[in-house]
Amino acid sequence: MAGKQAAAAAQRILAAMPDWGHAIAQLNAVVAERMGVTLSDLDCLDALNKHGPATASTLARFVDLTSGSVSRMIDRLDAAGCIKRVQDPHDRRKVLIEPTADGLERVRSYYAGLAACTLDDLAEFTEAELAVVQRFIDKARESTNAELTRLRNASSIRPGNRKDSAR
Repeated sequence: MAGKQAAAAAQRILAAMPDWGHAIAQLNAVVAERMGVTLSDLDCLDALNKHGPATASTLARFVDLTSGSVSRMIDRLDAAGCIKRVQDPHDRRKVLIEPTADGLERVRSYYAGLAACTLDDLAEFTEAELAVVQRFIDKARESTNAELTRLRNASSIRPGNRKDSAR
């Protein structure tokens, strides 16, 4: 019976995840719109916040865009006051893109409400339960990245066919 109950619980979680993902996508779209940027631009700011200043080509890899698209993205982020171009201190021929303090603060302020609610939600769990939640998030991220890689590398695979899976 425990196996059936666990399977049913797993199915309920699986069924709930698209709604959660959709809500996050909608939130990100509203934040991007309010900041006057696109979703890719918001991804770029996140990458710059995590990794620090980067060249345009490095940003292209972080957000999976072409060099032309990254150039337009950098122009939009610059116009919105979210980034600045600076010379690379190690190679003056290179230009680095770095986030502005104002740009990062604007992003933080838009997500502050969700962060506070999430902390309140997490306060309801024990330390052991939080460890399980963290383990699930880590595993789900790994699975999502593996599936993303599989789909990118196998353009002829039909949905649901995992024959040459990257896993």
